[in-house]
Amino acid sequence: MVLLLDSRLLLNKIRDIRCFTPRRNRVKVKWAASRPKYPPTTVALQHCDVNYGSQLGDMWPSIRVALLSERKYGALINNFSHDDSLLESLKEQGCVDFFCDTESVAQSGAEEASGAEFQGSLRPSYVDQSVNETPSALSPKIQCLVFPRGDISRFKPAKPDMFGLLGYYLMDAASVLPCLALDVQEGHSVLDLCAAPGGKTLALMQTQSVRFLCVNDSSVSRTTRLRGVLNSYIPKQYLTDENLRITSFDGTKWGEIESNTFDRVLVDVPCTTDRHSLMEEDNNIFSKMRTGERRRLPALQLELLLAGIQAACPGGEIVYSTCTLSNTQNVSVVEQAIHSARENCGIKVEIGTS
Repeated sequence: MVLLLDSRLLLNKIRDIRCFTPRRNRVKVKWAASRPKYPPTTVALQHCDVNYGSQLGDMWPSIRVALLSERKYGALINNFSHDDSLLESLKEQGCVDFFCDTESVAQSGAEEASGAEFQGSLRPSYVDQSVNETPSALSPKIQCLVFPRGDISRFKPAKPDMFGLLGYYLMDAASVLPCLALDVQEGHSVLDLCAAPGGKTLALMQTQSVRFLCVNDSSVSRTTRLRGVLNSYIPKQYLTDENLRITSFDGTKWGEIESNTFDRVLVDVPCTTDRHSLMEEDNNIFSKMRTGERRRLPALQLELLLAGIQAACPGGEIVYSTCTLSNTQNVSVVEQAIHSARENCGIKVEIGTS
């Protein structure tokens, strides 16, 4: 009888697994505190369905699928690398030119429509510069290779050449399009107003036409990362103070810092970044704690674009780009900027074609 009681006591003890759990972990999970009822990605998808469904109509279902699909990267070729076999090696793997290959150009249009990039070219002048050039004709030195549609292969990490420079930079291929639209010519001075993490800055450097490049980002940590990217891809003789300036100023104040100066200005503004918002929980702008920041985005974008317009010299060109389909952050911001530049700054701006 005694043995039976002891065995029952033992079984009860084993059933209660708390005795095997460290005391620091003996906390009852509270749903409200640890798991949001609607995670940011779900909130973002609901937002997109409501806004883009009405904005894009019958196109939205297919674009929705594209946004929720796995991201495919392109390889921005580093023209400063001394690896002569790099291009041949990538093409042997099946890679194609993102700009010239007909199948890639079709994919380019689909990716742009799916929120990969929005760009609008502005010119503070009335000079007729409307041209119908292919992207490769605008800047033939910028090369970006991708795997064909349907091929989900991934690029291997780039290897350094004999001088320690990496052969290519992995980024969304559509992110190169604003750099092409900027149409940098020999001897131009260029401002990249919101430059970090550095992919577009690196693409601009590949043109080898920039006389002076100023790259800015309001975050010191992000400009530090940008500097590291440039050091990994660009020879030191091109990173001198005569050729390059890296700053961490408030971009909205740039019109007061340096106006009527640059031939080309790239304003790649912070935005809701549709694909990231739909796919990543970390640092998601649709999280509850970032609601205010998200609502202030159009006002911030307008201030940045106005600063870019003021920084451009007469006859210069400004490219405004985002990673969202939102009309509120795209067309609306451009229209407000044109009106405000004319009424408040006395600057006439026209929308160009590229």
